[in-house]
Amino acid sequence: MKKIIFILMMLIPIKVFSISASSAIAMDLDTGRVLYGYNLDSQKLIASTTKIMTALIAIEKGNLDEIVTVSDIIYEAFGSAIYIEVGEEITLRDLLYGLMMRSGNDAALVIAEYIAGSKEEFVYLMNDYAANLDMTNTVFYNPHGLEESNGNANVSTVRDMAKLTKYAMENSTFREIFKTKDHTVKTNYKTYVWHNKNKLLNEEYITGGKTGFTELARRTLVSTGSKNNINIVIVTLNDPNDWQDHKDLYNNIFKEYKSYQIINKDKFKIKKENYYKDASFYVKNDFFMALTKKELKKISLDINLLKLHEYANDDVVGYALVMLDGVTYHKEPIYIKKIVKEENLSWWQKFKRWLF
Repeated sequence: MKKIIFILMMLIPIKVFSISASSAIAMDLDTGRVLYGYNLDSQKLIASTTKIMTALIAIEKGNLDEIVTVSDIIYEAFGSAIYIEVGEEITLRDLLYGLMMRSGNDAALVIAEYIAGSKEEFVYLMNDYAANLDMTNTVFYNPHGLEESNGNANVSTVRDMAKLTKYAMENSTFREIFKTKDHTVKTNYKTYVWHNKNKLLNEEYITGGKTGFTELARRTLVSTGSKNNINIVIVTLNDPNDWQDHKDLYNNIFKEYKSYQIINKDKFKIKKENYYKDASFYVKNDFFMALTKKELKKISLDINLLKLHEYANDDVVGYALVMLDGVTYHKEPIYIKKIVKEENLSWWQKFKRWLF
């Protein structure tokens, strides 16, 4: 009997999904929900994916169209570079393209000095940002991701890097730079034509990404992708087969998950509500969520209303909570509108009101 079962198992094709990374995550960009992952909080070297944080801070703190004069700080750079020169004049925006597309370590140092006055002060900003984003297992030592001569190196986790990218993707300037394939730059010294190192950008569903590699960190990769209203960030650390692993993960998620509308702003109603008399409720946004068919059956929309004694039209009076397995993944504000009842007047009353 055991032999028969074994033979049948050999004949039936079994699809086993696995990837090569030491740690990996696929996170829903809209809710922050982890759709796939392992070793989520295992601290590892992150190499040049560090530059996601560097770019984010520069975008939020700097004037992107301001001309930056390259200083001799570039002499501290080694490894990948955009080969800018001391005295060269280049906009902060173009430095960011060189940082993200060509992984320029020289660009990272120039950006850090421009934004914060020194590399050390910029690193302080990086760690402050990480703390504010609840990246609890992340420590930055520099803006580029290479190991320092004293052995210190930037470390993070796939969960933390996904959190960072989720926040960064809310910024339209970051999104534009993150997905750019080709960029031409003209400075007072020369003209550059840059092509993005990220091969995944050739896939139609990929919306951005950042590569990384050092001898100690090995291959690191952060990418974002969207298809059929499902928006994902994937992070792999120490992954010798990262290009293929990311593609396999996207294909698997887009196959298994579907975007379902959980809140329809045009049909939003609250049933059996007795506290607020002569009032109606509304929300301003639709909400969609990536779910499997089984998960859809377990989704709940919980209405949580505040009991306000005084309120005005368009005040927030509560929240619609989208919950799955006891976890809240979305919190939509509920607004109130007072209902003005029309008076039932006779024609004579209407005439007198018009007349006087």
